[in-house]
Amino acid sequence: MARRSALSIRIVEGRNLPAKDITGSSDPYCIVKIDNEAIIRTATVWKTLSPFWGEEYEVQLQPTFHSISIYVMDEDALSRDDVIGKVCITRDMLAEHPKGYSGWMSLSEVDPDEEVQGEIHLRVEVLGSQGSRRLLRCTVLEARDLARKDRNGASDPFVRLRYNGKVQESTVVKKSCYPRWNETFEFELAEPAGEKLCVEVWDWDLVGRNDFLGKVVFSVQGLEAAGQEEGWFGLRPDKSKPREDEHRSSLGSLQLQVRLRDETVLPSHCYQPLVQLLCQEVKSGRQDGQVHLVTLLDETTTAECRQEVAVNLVKLFLGQGLVKEFLDLLFELELAKPCEPNTLFRSNSLASKSMESFLKVTGMPYLHAILGPTITRVFEEKKYVELDPGKVEIKDVGCSGLHRVQTEGEVIEQGRQHLQSYLGELLDAIIKSAPACPPVIRTAFRQLFRRVGERFPQHQHVKFVAVTSFLCLRFFSPAIMTPKLFHLRETHADARTSRTLLLLAKAVQMVGNMEPAAGRAKETWLAPLLPALQQGIAQMKDFISRLVGTEEEEEEGEGGPLGPPAVVVKEGPLFVHKTRGKGPLPAAAKKLHFCLTGEALSFGKSPGAERSGAIALADILAAEKVEEKSFGSSHVMQVVYVGAGGQQETAYLQCKCVNELNQWLSALRKVCVNNPRVLRAYHPGVFRGDKWSCCHQKERTGLGCDRTRHGVTLQDWSDPLDPAAEAQRLFHHLQGLRGTLREKYWELLEPEGAPNGARGEGTPLPEGLSRLFGVLGDLEGCHRLEGRPGSCEADVRGPVQPPPGPGGVGVPVTWGPRRWQ
Repeated sequence: MARRSALSIRIVEGRNLPAKDITGSSDPYCIVKIDNEAIIRTATVWKTLSPFWGEEYEVQLQPTFHSISIYVMDEDALSRDDVIGKVCITRDMLAEHPKGYSGWMSLSEVDPDEEVQGEIHLRVEVLGSQGSRRLLRCTVLEARDLARKDRNGASDPFVRLRYNGKVQESTVVKKSCYPRWNETFEFELAEPAGEKLCVEVWDWDLVGRNDFLGKVVFSVQGLEAAGQEEGWFGLRPDKSKPREDEHRSSLGSLQLQVRLRDETVLPSHCYQPLVQLLCQEVKSGRQDGQVHLVTLLDETTTAECRQEVAVNLVKLFLGQGLVKEFLDLLFELELAKPCEPNTLFRSNSLASKSMESFLKVTGMPYLHAILGPTITRVFEEKKYVELDPGKVEIKDVGCSGLHRVQTEGEVIEQGRQHLQSYLGELLDAIIKSAPACPPVIRTAFRQLFRRVGERFPQHQHVKFVAVTSFLCLRFFSPAIMTPKLFHLRETHADARTSRTLLLLAKAVQMVGNMEPAAGRAKETWLAPLLPALQQGIAQMKDFISRLVGTEEEEEEGEGGPLGPPAVVVKEGPLFVHKTRGKGPLPAAAKKLHFCLTGEALSFGKSPGAERSGAIALADILAAEKVEEKSFGSSHVMQVVYVGAGGQQETAYLQCKCVNELNQWLSALRKVCVNNPRVLRAYHPGVFRGDKWSCCHQKERTGLGCDRTRHGVTLQDWSDPLDPAAEAQRLFHHLQGLRGTLREKYWELLEPEGAPNGARGEGTPLPEGLSRLFGVLGDLEGCHRLEGRPGSCEADVRGPVQPPPGPGGVGVPVTWGPRRWQ
């Protein structure tokens, strides 16, 4: 059994942001921190106060995290980036919105006294009996992951204890965010013991005021009852100061979609009855006069969660080798409904969403190969492309000859030539790609092509449009318009490039519609492109004929990146920092090309060069971040592994940005998830001289001072299948539809206007639906045996005290009432 949290975050857009540059604008981007650890950085949107990002992420976490903070920053080329404001969302807030929160949230100022992080290890006890002199004793042991307040990337922490008007302080530990004190403090217990013990952590500064690092507050009355309390306690901000809420409105706001899904994934054998039932339903196919379970699922699933259900089903049937049969069943059921040729598959039905999800899950490498060169060319050339006379800006083009400014017609003609060149290059790549298209995608389109042709024998062009409605309108065009969201580019396009991409996507859509005249009727200014579009339609028809024309037998389970594990999980250049030891990595600092596969992390001088060394996955013990002060960069990771001589070695590898850092960490943690020797603790610093830079321990092989975070990963389209997780999510969805499924079955079974006499209580349900309810009941019982109800949405309110272990982030002593900030 695995208990985990999946956090889905979509950063949509911002509005009314303040200007931070002298030009009266800003260059905003967002940093997402989970418990004050940077996990995600969006792309920068240049020169705007109303940026649109539209970026989506899903992070797998241990279920002990506390809050999400989203910082809006202004990028500056010559100085430190400015902080515009932030939004903070606690775990409690998300628990109050089990279906997710969606809406605008006002940015608040960043208060230094609220920017706290880390945990402190304390032992607090009451000594002495009633009637004698009693003492309140607090032993301050150590702290970890404290906020970095000094320029050297560390802090100089000390502890201040307050009780009954008296104050005591610990010694200062210089240059450490992982200090160890082991000091004991005693206070005479007041009568009655109504006061609270406040343990504060501060950063000592020689010049200026000390910086607040967080605090923990204990109820002495509670301590008297318990006698003693010991453990790691999450540091909390100082809420005693009044906030100036009037400044919030001037900082603008963010539109966010955030959902927390707490999951208890049972052992895979528990889901076998559900998986077998769904597979049997797919194999049985459509039968006249009966209501299929897939039809019931389609009719009862709301639009807001249909996309998620479609992804779960596609991945489940990919793992079972039945994705072709599943899609063919959806096509058949959709075509059995009353439909018109010109609106076929244009709705967001389960069939449309499943096919769209299927293409994204299995076709991303194919998409990158087709669109990549043209998208790169558009970004690099930055040509001015405009066909709409109402939007032409002569000044953006300049002079075509000496002392002569181009006319509007010349600008449009030049834009048409550029756009036609991009479209021609793109269509040429598509036409040549039929042999390279994944076989499982070709089979799915062949099935669709045949089914539509049988349904509309008098409209043979419809079967071509059915294919392009998915391939062009739902796959190619969205990726052209927003290449960042399909991982084709690392940055968003500027305004000029974005307009070119929009026009190119529109042209591809018109080719996919197979009727360019219809598009020209809506936007007459597209008329100059009509000859190119007509030629593109002929080319597209020829491509589709070749794509679906050859009968091929695909092996069961073929599914692109999510079927058999990909040979290369991740690769790219990384800078190797100088290390000690006799491991395979060089001792001198240099840049190497690294390649992570299902067997090893290997490296060489360049992508095509011979591999000069490798670290076997079975020897990797941890993949974690490194403190910024260690190498002067916040984008360094460490790979702890067992060397050839059996000794523990560490490789320090620098990435170019926070996103690349977290992607590498995520990939390494996923491929090493089953390693039996993973570490539970590690050192986030480096061993220099005679001690660790993080906690100042002098034992090189001593126990680490922070917990490893094996469970923190980013979801990626190339992830291997997780059948148990997909089955658990489908179980949760179906469990919430039990009553609706029953009602919808009788509604679909009875003809319109017929009496409801057949719905008597004694009327038996069909075998498939009856078996489904039985399977859901059994799974619900399994969840009860594991100590929680069948619902995946956990009630996480209330105090939590997790045991030490990998991936934990600490907890506060008490959880007070929360509100949206």
